[in-house]
Order: sequence, then C-alpha cells, then structure tokens
Amino acid sequence: MLTYNVPNALNNIRLDKALSQLLENISRNQIQKAIKNSQVLVNDVIISDPDVLVKENDVILFSFKEPEELKIAAANIALDIIYEDDDLIVINKAAGMTVHPGAGHHDDTLVNALLYHTKNLSDIGSAARPGIVHRLDKDTTGLMVVAKNNKAHMLLANQIEQRQVIRKYKALVWGVINPLEGVIKNNIGRSRVDRQKMTILKYGGKEAVTHYKTLELFYGGTISMVECRLSTGRTHQIRVQLSHLKHSVVGDQTYGNNNRKIAHSAPELKAKLIDFKRQALHSWYLSFTHPTSNKIMEFSCELPRDMEAIIATDVLHKFTGLKKTNSFG
Repeated sequence: MLTYNVPNALNNIRLDKALSQLLENISRNQIQKAIKNSQVLVNDVIISDPDVLVKENDVILFSFKEPEELKIAAANIALDIIYEDDDLIVINKAAGMTVHPGAGHHDDTLVNALLYHTKNLSDIGSAARPGIVHRLDKDTTGLMVVAKNNKAHMLLANQIEQRQVIRKYKALVWGVINPLEGVIKNNIGRSRVDRQKMTILKYGGKEAVTHYKTLELFYGGTISMVECRLSTGRTHQIRVQLSHLKHSVVGDQTYGNNNRKIAHSAPELKAKLIDFKRQALHSWYLSFTHPTSNKIMEFSCELPRDMEAIIATDVLHKFTGLKKTNSFG
C-alpha cells in the first residue's frame, strides 16, 4: 500500500494524471486500470473514476497489483470458518499452516485452501496472496480476516494502516514481565546477522507498538499468560519485542533459547513442553468495521488445545501470583 499527499503543484488535476506524476515506474494505462479496479482511495474513500479531481493535501492510498504469471492450485484442506458473507471470511487458522505459497510451501497453504473453498477472493497485490489482507506466522494460531473482493480488501487494509482494527493475542511467555502492564514501543527491521530474522533497531526500521497486560501466572511464575494488543503489524512483532524484554514466547525456537529454558524447568512443566514445537501465540480477538455495512464486527476464539494443555489447572496451575484480570477493553 503506497501513500501520497497531493502537493500544491498537482492541485485540481485528474486522479490518474496526479498518480502518473507521483508514480514514476507505472504506466498511465496501468494506473487507470487500478483505479477502475477499486485499488485507489482518496481520503479513505474508494475512487473508481480516473477523471475525479484531486486537491492539495488530499491523501491517496494506492495498491498496485504487479503483473504475474502464477498458477496456484486449490487444495481440499479443512478450514475453521468463524464467519463468512459476500465481502469477507473470518477464519481460525491452525498451527503449522503457512498463509500463502512460497519457498517449500506450494500447495498446502491457507491460500490453497481458500481457493478450494471459494472462487471469490480479492486480487490486489501479489498473485500468490489472493484475499490476504494481513498474515499470521506459520505456527501462530487464531483469527484472520480474508477479503473476497477488491473493495473489501482496500477498506480493510486501510483500517489496518489507520490502526482502526483491534487485534489481540494471548501468549505464554517465560517468566513475569515487569511491569505487569505497559506499552512496548521500538523499531523493528531485518537482522544484519540473519536476514531471516527480525530484530530491534536503534536506527532505521519501522515503528512497532504493542500494548501488553499480564493476565495470569503459572507454576510459580515460571510462565505467564500475557495479552498483547497490536497497534502496528510488523513481521514477528510480538515475538521480537517479548524476546527483547527477555521474556520470549514459550516454544519460540527462533527468538528464544527455548530448549535451555525447558531443560531448567520443573519435571511436570518439562513433560508438558518437551513436545511443544511451536510458539505459544494465539490471535484470540479481532474487531473491524465491515466494509459494506459499516457495522462493528467482533470475533473471538478459545485457546487451541495444545496451549490449553500447558496451563491445565490440574497439572500446572499450582500458584497464581495475580488475581485474574480482565483483558483489554
């Protein structure tokens, strides 16, 4: 998604002409097609007419679909669909499911499953990601919204960019964060040491903001349940930020020394975690404005069984250092 503020020099000219001045590497014909395909917003309103005049300080959001020749196969993979209508699908993504095709995953992704389920998905952006407005990591579970048409995609993506979508996660983390509630704010970018990983950067990168609240402690505070509410959506944001605080997500082999922590755990806890091979992170709550009805849509889902098993009260819940707290409002 590209964002532009209309300068004085482009005041009161056609939208397609303004974009052709702002976008050097995209042809006028491509721009006109994108406008007619509902891929342009002006001041948060989808504009489908290239002749519309723009004014100084108008904000233009442009999502350009690169021409690609890519065939993605539909695959009969079960989906946990929470809600569906003509504009969108809300799903509860399973652990181990990659969102879209890429290296090593060509026909076993969420996109493959979606293509089997419906022929109606937005086609804005990469051809490998039809319908995908936002992502979850392969081993993160929980709620995602998928767009079934370009109008819905643009409006939902704009809500995310404007920080109007509420996304709450529950994470099991090592130890207890001090203070128990707060805001994590720093910059995240690619690691210079390992380009597959993200890291906290002193200079550069993109701002990442997460509001967190400790909900409950387990096993004498060896692990705790933390709710995280995203204000931004950077790659691996929650995992990187919690690791930076020295309270990495349980099971996270990429950003936490998980095996060492398991080795130093009490026997009962060790028995539960030794075969837990993913990060204990779950997108449990999602709220946004419906792109057609303008109604507030709210969805929630329970912890997956593997996370629930770790904190089963008859095994681990031997100590609670906190009274149960309500989650973020």
